[in-house]
Amino acid sequence: MKLARIRHAGEAHWAELDGDTLHLTRSMGGPRTGQSVPLDPALLLAPAEPGKIVCVGRNYLDHIRELGNDTGDLPTQPGVFLKGANALAEPGGTVTRPDWTENFHFEGELALVIGQRARDLTPETALAHVAGYTCGLDLTARDLQKTDLQWFRAKAADRFCPLGPWLETDLDPRDLRVQTRVNGQTRQDGRTAQMIFPVVDILVYLTRYVTLEPGDVVLTGTPEGVGPLGSGDTVEVEVEGVGTLVTHIG
Repeated sequence: MKLARIRHAGEAHWAELDGDTLHLTRSMGGPRTGQSVPLDPALLLAPAEPGKIVCVGRNYLDHIRELGNDTGDLPTQPGVFLKGANALAEPGGTVTRPDWTENFHFEGELALVIGQRARDLTPETALAHVAGYTCGLDLTARDLQKTDLQWFRAKAADRFCPLGPWLETDLDPRDLRVQTRVNGQTRQDGRTAQMIFPVVDILVYLTRYVTLEPGDVVLTGTPEGVGPLGSGDTVEVEVEGVGTLVTHIG
């Protein structure tokens, strides 16, 4: 099942996508209202209503190497940072390239949205708390990431987290192809099986320390191949079994 958020009649609604038809629902994965609209030309929104966006950094060995962070041992636990709900951007939308960074990067990755309140999860229960999986674009001011004490400016600025196009509820996250294309050229091409910490381990680790609420987003890390973006570029993040998130850089 695919779950989408759309703007309809001036308001945000959840919907189930069935073929080319969106059936409005009362909540994320909730019962249908009886209303339906065509997918084209519906305005898709980011498919999440998070209180927090929890991101895992340096979760692929080749990405660690390409950034020159492989001088020591591999991480023994996930490296975590946060974005706020202000960072969400809709699929197909435009993100203005900030004028306060000299090195604006793309990082395509698998994202997931929490469906049930989650605390102290176990490997056996972790995936049952996921509402669905989607494509995420972790936009990064790479120069500020290197200079600031925290990654607040580098990672959590407005619209630095495009998400979409929808949630796929029936998906095994253990070995999915994750690709990023810039202006049609493939720049990242990895598989979630290459993660240092797979999705289950991430959820178990996170919920030892914080409670994940329904609607919260978890970004799981990016494969190698990250690079700069300029005004006029178009970024596509494709996750196997989900679809493609398109973001325009204005």
